[in-house]
Amino acid sequence: MSEKPVCISDYEQQAKIILPKAVFDYYFSGADEQETLADNVAAFSRWKLYPRVLRDVSRVDLSVSVLGQQLSMPVCVAATAMQRMAHPAGETATAKACRSSGTGMMLSSWATSSIEEVAQNAPDGVRWLQLYIYKDRELTKSLVKRAESAGYKGIFVTVDTPYLGRRRNDVRNRFKLTPHLKMANFESPDLAFSSKESYKEDSGLAVYVTQAIDPTLKWEDIVWLKKLTTLPVVVKGILRVDDAREALKYGVDGIVVSNHGARQLDCVPATIDVLPEIVEAVGGKVEVFLDGGIRRGTDVLKALALGAKAVFIGRPILWGLACQGEKGVSEVLELLREELRLAVALVGCTTVKEIDKSIVRRSQFTSRI
Repeated sequence: MSEKPVCISDYEQQAKIILPKAVFDYYFSGADEQETLADNVAAFSRWKLYPRVLRDVSRVDLSVSVLGQQLSMPVCVAATAMQRMAHPAGETATAKACRSSGTGMMLSSWATSSIEEVAQNAPDGVRWLQLYIYKDRELTKSLVKRAESAGYKGIFVTVDTPYLGRRRNDVRNRFKLTPHLKMANFESPDLAFSSKESYKEDSGLAVYVTQAIDPTLKWEDIVWLKKLTTLPVVVKGILRVDDAREALKYGVDGIVVSNHGARQLDCVPATIDVLPEIVEAVGGKVEVFLDGGIRRGTDVLKALALGAKAVFIGRPILWGLACQGEKGVSEVLELLREELRLAVALVGCTTVKEIDKSIVRRSQFTSRI
């Protein structure tokens, strides 16, 4: 790169140049008209910060505990699939960068590096497994047990994907995994998404999900999952208050307010807009996290002020990975850390615990355009 990126959008622009079109489209795309994709980002601008002044902010401590694990900051890495399409080191590079930055990484079930390989490359890092529930429940159980054995610290079960959302560019590109790669946690070519099957007029991943992922998943299956493991079980993909309350009834250990990066159902709300009501409904009984649209340190601050314990970032990590591998991921994490540190100081706080809802309000301005 000729100039060092100074914000997340700089990394995105460079990644678009570097990555093959079908790969960039897969990482970037949202569902259908991509209204929610744009709104996830835009929604943060509807929330305004109200700083306190004349406070000693010479020292700012961003450390936080997430599911019992101490992290250097409340910015964690979300599960994003097939990272070796972005860089040859893929998920192992991301894991190393997370370890160096003192934060946690959620590994996708659909990773192109195995559960064990990622653990071996960052043995002392904080790692969680993102889990899809397969029609083959024994296979699903084996993923959980492998994560336990490899020292992962939690299971984040995705609950918003009984079928894959319609991502138009993936359909146009007839998206499939790059030929020399596979989903590394699976043996058979069909489950590893590495078969030579022709996907005709559809996204290969949409076909894969229809064939492999269990659309009968229901709340009772959370009980089944919890019986498999002693690890914390977090549900990822909650947008409604009643679902948040239901999650509590079934004994979850955490909730991720998420619309799957706007990749499943279009026209759903931006995650930051529904966060406050879900936090209120949960009432502090479990930790609440947020993903979707975070591009700046002020975005992280607003999410924390509205009750998130931490946030998870996806696409920005992929852009850093595409640009410079492990170094690029580290740079993205440190960029967001420094943006957050500055924002926390400028609103008059010195620790994450001091951040509260008094420093943020939803804007009352309505455009007449």
